[in-house]
Amino acid sequence: MANVLFTNVRIFDGSGTQPYSGEVLVEGNRITRIARSARSFHPGDVTVIDGSGAFLMPGMTEAHTHFAWNDQPSLSAIQMMPPEEHILWCVRVAKRYLDMGWTSCVGAATAKARLDVVLRNTIDAGEFPGPRYLAASQEITTIGGLGDETRPHLPYPELSFGCVATGADEMRKVARTFIKYGVDSLKINLSGEYIAGSSAESSPFTDPEIAALVEEARRHGKRVAAHARSCESIKQCIRHGIEVIYHASFTDDEALDLLEANKHRVFVAPGLAWLINTSYNASEYGITPEAAKAMGYHRELEHAIESMKKIHKRGVRILPGGDYGFAWIKHGTNARDLEYFVKYLGFSTMEALISATKYGGEMMMRPNELGQVKEGYLADMLLIDGDPLADIRILQDPERILAVMKDGEFHKAPAIRNTRTASPSRWAAYA
Repeated sequence: MANVLFTNVRIFDGSGTQPYSGEVLVEGNRITRIARSARSFHPGDVTVIDGSGAFLMPGMTEAHTHFAWNDQPSLSAIQMMPPEEHILWCVRVAKRYLDMGWTSCVGAATAKARLDVVLRNTIDAGEFPGPRYLAASQEITTIGGLGDETRPHLPYPELSFGCVATGADEMRKVARTFIKYGVDSLKINLSGEYIAGSSAESSPFTDPEIAALVEEARRHGKRVAAHARSCESIKQCIRHGIEVIYHASFTDDEALDLLEANKHRVFVAPGLAWLINTSYNASEYGITPEAAKAMGYHRELEHAIESMKKIHKRGVRILPGGDYGFAWIKHGTNARDLEYFVKYLGFSTMEALISATKYGGEMMMRPNELGQVKEGYLADMLLIDGDPLADIRILQDPERILAVMKDGEFHKAPAIRNTRTASPSRWAAYA
């Protein structure tokens, strides 16, 4: 692992302060020194990257990741991929995320019991490139709930997109099984989903069932995340100490008050990309805007935007993560979430970047070493051609992502020329 000095860069450190010109020294896998002027350091054996004013920022965190979703138009199409091909898909798509600057990802459910765990272990072992990853369980659902794909004549659990459990005892068994497999988090579907034939405002689980799951997770030091679109499901999350809330579309004053009172421990990833694109950009796959409206997606989108505006004003952490991996919101386009935060929720571009960086480090449960360009932090950084604070859409263009560094090593190395033998390029490296 070579030591690297980034010089002549504009540093966005993720703290909320404005970018500044300076240098960043990486030794091993850590950021060891930062200076607010160029040519401040005179290190020995390092590779020097002259950024020519490029934008240096922390790597981003995707808060709602489904690597096993295979860019198909339905839950059954995702689930029916054979396991051998499915793990290879996960490996390939994880690299796609790292290519696009997502150096950390939070698993939000997998399609088969061990896909996330195997992928995480493979990445950690250095066998294939991918983001730092927190592995999730399958979606835990109940009879007739979101993810229950079984049929009366085919009552085989292997055919179900989610893991079906009913009653507290079954919840404990499911929790213990996934924990045995090695997951970092348990995902429960506390509300419905229109495309799956259930209302987003429904709440199918009882409090004793949820309590059993959370108790088992805590006993083993695991986290619980919830698909929670309905107002009641949000309240269930708070009552039971579930800290990762996906969607949170429908709120009332009580739900907003509960979220605000628990903002120090709660993370919300609304999944706007799913709502927006299912509502208006899925006609090719049989969901016209008229069909989406009839399902209820237009109404939910309106409520979700208003809920997120209110949640944001109350200081609750909102992070990017939009259920990518369906045919009309493919993996790798995740930075559209940041554009949506600015366009629909009234975020400043600074707030959008913080949601993907600083808050991401906190959601990864590593707030003291991820999500910022700061001395002592892990060297997960991006070098960007242009200024995302001026135009957040830059992060959607792979050509503008000049370099991706994870753990002090380049996943995407800069295109370099030796400045001793050639005229300087847009940016260059030299020893």
